[in-house]
Amino acid sequence: MRGSGIRARRACRFLRARWRVLVRLGAWSVLEAGQTFLVGYALARALDAGFLAGNARTGLLWLGAAGLSVCAGAYGTGRVYGVVAALVEPARDRLVTAVVARGVREADAGALSGLTQQVEIARDTLAGVVMVTRSFLFTAAGALIGLCSLAPLLLAVVLPPLLAGVALFAATLGPLARRQEAFLTADEALAQELGEVLPGLRDITASGAEKRAADGVGRRTDAELRTARTLARWSAARVAALAVGGELPAVLLLLTAPWLLAHDVTPGALVGALAYVTQSLLPALNNLIHGLGTSGSRLTVVLNRLLGQPPKGRGAVSDMRLPPRGRDKPHTARTRRTTALPPSPDAHTALAVTALTFAYGPTSEPVLDDLDLTLPAGAHLAVVGPSGIGKSTLTSLITGLLTPQQGSIHVYGHPAPAPQATVLIPQEAYVHTGTLAENLTLFRNEPLPEPELLAAADAVGLTPLLKRLGGPGAPVTPAELSAGERQLIALTRAYLSAAPLALLDEATCHLDPEAEARAERAFAARPGGTLIVVAHRISSARRAGRILVMDGARTACGTHDELLRASALYRDLTGRWTPRPAPLSR
Repeated sequence: MRGSGIRARRACRFLRARWRVLVRLGAWSVLEAGQTFLVGYALARALDAGFLAGNARTGLLWLGAAGLSVCAGAYGTGRVYGVVAALVEPARDRLVTAVVARGVREADAGALSGLTQQVEIARDTLAGVVMVTRSFLFTAAGALIGLCSLAPLLLAVVLPPLLAGVALFAATLGPLARRQEAFLTADEALAQELGEVLPGLRDITASGAEKRAADGVGRRTDAELRTARTLARWSAARVAALAVGGELPAVLLLLTAPWLLAHDVTPGALVGALAYVTQSLLPALNNLIHGLGTSGSRLTVVLNRLLGQPPKGRGAVSDMRLPPRGRDKPHTARTRRTTALPPSPDAHTALAVTALTFAYGPTSEPVLDDLDLTLPAGAHLAVVGPSGIGKSTLTSLITGLLTPQQGSIHVYGHPAPAPQATVLIPQEAYVHTGTLAENLTLFRNEPLPEPELLAAADAVGLTPLLKRLGGPGAPVTPAELSAGERQLIALTRAYLSAAPLALLDEATCHLDPEAEARAERAFAARPGGTLIVVAHRISSARRAGRILVMDGARTACGTHDELLRASALYRDLTGRWTPRPAPLSR
């Protein structure tokens, strides 16, 4: 209960901060409610003042008005989807931030995949909950106002069963959520049991443990069956709620029709009331019960898991994306929230790679084979080589995204991964919804003085974008930024981190050469900082003090002039990177 109260307060704060979005949502929803009101009211007027009164023209005009209201309502519904997205996407960003803050990035790949899926489930179900709840509230308001306008007696017949049906449905939401969570837990337990049994079937058969293994799986299967049956029984209560709240009002209108007509309710008003119930209230209640009953319980379960107690032993980190399987493909990587690095016995050596060997599979050729590399603190290294040779693989190994089969990696004397010592900026920069300052200080635990932020922006080259957006407190919409602008924000964020070793994995590929040079010079001059750049331009390699040419068994490291003499691949790359002079005209 305490956790539910905390989440409710967070939700209220979140909604209060987005009151403008709620106002827009309400405004477009009123257009839908107007359609609901006119459909029943216009039908009643078309009968009473038109066709039943012998005035077909008036009847047709009222029916035309009802048709126009349907078109207006459809337009409002279309606008509602955009507003709901503006409400749901920031909520998704908050969930991702909360999950990451609990240390999800330290989890194994399977656990991370599950949590990522749960965040997407939360986003989709939240959008569904907002849509069906909003639709029911405004549709019910339009229909009830219409009933009262036609005849208050109609409202007295329809409202009590409607409220009873909604109350019955609300009473089932809590038990449904608990049964849904129990079912998911039983399903996960069965999957885990099967995952342990299936790989060992041969050993189970050889040791005669078939019955014991079958009993264990059978218990898990029976437990899931019981939870599924309980969930199905509680789901049946939704049918009763729909019958009471949506279908019973129509039956009562028909049963009380003689009494209503005898008490000054016109035939048109009675037909209009039936239209309100069958065409508006019943579909809206049906969507609410089936949508909220399913999506609401799933949302509750997922939020309990995402925002519940963090797993034991997890640390707080900032963001993680798993590298895809394949050669040299991890272009998305992790950058971590950093604090002061503890002292080490070898703090003057930024990177020490010894006998490093890595392959993407037990039968695959090694991407890196017995690689040795030493980089002093404050150095600037460029990594070059053809696509697929292992450049991004090397950066992923240094940051701990991948684990080598052999060898060791030490960052400032600490075994990799050393999250407090490394910050990796991938090719596809991540920018989240929020202010520019929130994006730039993502890797800082302590408050950042604005002069330091502005100085970092000026060093990296973000100042023009910062001014155009309106300063550090300006809101950022990622979809409205270009790929280069997102890269500048990610670069400045990494520049402001406390990690001394920065790795740029083609993190400037969307910048022009001048902007790229400025950003690299800023990182190279960062006090106490060391820079490794996966280069995609010869100018980027020339700026580095040393260059690592990745060429399989012929990998070499040296200065530009040394490699021109010693590495045929580097000579070839330099020739392809350097523009050929234009031919002389005759």
